[in-house]
Amino acid sequence: MASSLSMVRAAAIVCFLLFIISLLIIGYLCPDNVCSLTNWSFSESRYKLWTRYSLRHIPNHIGKSLMYMESKGNEFESIESIRSMRTTHRIVNPSKKLNTMSFDQIVKDPNFMFDIKGDDVMVFLHMQKTGGTSFGRHLVRDLDLEAPCQCKKGKKICKCIRPNSSSRLWLFSRYTTGWKCGLHADWTELVNCVDSVMNQSERTKVSDRHYFFITLLREPVSRFLSEFRHIQRGATWKNSLHLCGGRPPAPEEIQPCYTGDDWSNVSLQEFISCPYNLAINRQTRMLADLTLVGCYNHSIMSEHQRNTILLASAKENLKRMAFFGLCEQQKVSQYLFESTFKLYFLQPFIQLNETHSSLAQDELDKSMLDKIKWLNHLDIELYQYAQKLLNERLNLMKAADPNFNYNFNHLGLSKKSEAMVNRSQFISDDPDELSPEMRLIRKVEQLKKKRLSDKKAQQTLLMQHSP
Repeated sequence: MASSLSMVRAAAIVCFLLFIISLLIIGYLCPDNVCSLTNWSFSESRYKLWTRYSLRHIPNHIGKSLMYMESKGNEFESIESIRSMRTTHRIVNPSKKLNTMSFDQIVKDPNFMFDIKGDDVMVFLHMQKTGGTSFGRHLVRDLDLEAPCQCKKGKKICKCIRPNSSSRLWLFSRYTTGWKCGLHADWTELVNCVDSVMNQSERTKVSDRHYFFITLLREPVSRFLSEFRHIQRGATWKNSLHLCGGRPPAPEEIQPCYTGDDWSNVSLQEFISCPYNLAINRQTRMLADLTLVGCYNHSIMSEHQRNTILLASAKENLKRMAFFGLCEQQKVSQYLFESTFKLYFLQPFIQLNETHSSLAQDELDKSMLDKIKWLNHLDIELYQYAQKLLNERLNLMKAADPNFNYNFNHLGLSKKSEAMVNRSQFISDDPDELSPEMRLIRKVEQLKKKRLSDKKAQQTLLMQHSP
C-alpha cells in the first residue's frame, strides 16, 4: 500500500513538472499576439507599477534582478523615489561603478583644480548636432596647457597626454580615443565602458580615477531640424551600438526607418512619422539611465511611465555633470568651464546666430513646428531645466569671482594677449584648417546667396510673363 502511494506521488510530481516545462516551452515559442503566457508578470496588486519581461528576454538578463517600481497614483514624484526602491527589485545603477565628480562636489572645495597630472579624467558625452564637434576641437586645440595635446594635420585623433607621463590620458573624447565606447555613446554606454577602455589604453588598472562627465545641449527644435538636414544629406550613425543591460537592442526594439544604405533626401514629414526615429527626444534618452526603463524594450511599462522615468533620470544625470554647456550660450558655457576646472582656452568661443536649421525653421509653417515640438516634448522640458540650472551655476560662480566682469569679457584673452589672437586662423583658405564654426558660417552664407539668387530669378521670370 505504501509503495503504491509513493508511486502515485512520484507520477504526480513527474506530471506536474512536465506541465510546467510545457508551459515554459509554449510561452517561449508562441507569438505575443497569440499566447498571453509570453507576458508573465508578478502580482499587480503588490506592485502598482510593475514590469512585464517577456520570457524570450530573460536569457539576456540572467544574473540580474528584474526591476520593480512603485508610484503614487501612477505618477513618479522624482528620480530619487525610483532609486529609493528596494535594491533587490531593480537593476543596479551602473554609474556606481565609477568614481564620478559632480559640479556640486567641485564647488564645495574652494581649492579645487582639475588634476591633469594625477588621475582626473574628463569624459565628453557628445550628442549629435549639439555643437559637440566645435567644442571637442576646442578641448584638444585651444586649451592653455603645460603639455598641449599633440594634433597632426590630417589626423582626427590627438594625443592628450598628462605632463608627467608618456601614455596616460586626461581626456576621453572622439578626438583623443575615438569612439571606443561606440559611435556617439550615450550615458548608459559610457558609464559601463569608459573605465575598462582607459585601463586598456594605459595598459594598467587604476582604481582611484576621478571621472568628470561633460556635455553640451541644444535648443530641441533647432537640434532636431539640424539632424534632419544631416540625415537628408546621407548621414546614418547606423554603426552606433546602443548597448544597454549587457546587450545591443533586439531587432524588434529599434527598427530601421529606411531601406537601403541611408535615408538621403527624406522629407520632413517622413522623418517625423517614423516611430523608431532616434532623433526624437535624443538628448533626454542619451542622458538618461536606460536600465531604469528596461533599455529599448518598450513593452515592460506604459509610454507615459517610461517617459516620466527617462526625463527624471536625464535631469538628475545632467545635474550631476561636472560641466555642461548650451549651444545657444557659448560665452556663458566657456566661462563656466574655465571657472569649474581652472583650465583656460586661448580662443573665445564663437556664437553662431544662423545655422542650416535656423534657416529651415524660418520656412516651416506653424502646424509643422507644433508637431516637432510635440514629438520632442521631453527634450524641450529637459532644455528648460538645463537653462535654469546653467543660470544657477553662473550666478554661483559669479558670486565667487571678484573679477567677474573682467574675466567674463576677456574669455580666451586672459592667458593670451589680445594682439596674439589672430582671427585669420579661423578664415584660412585651406578647408582642412577651418574651424567647424567657420565652415558652417561659409555654408550658411552660400545658402543665403543661393536663395537670394533664386528669389531674384523667380521675380524676373514673373515680370517677363506679366501682361
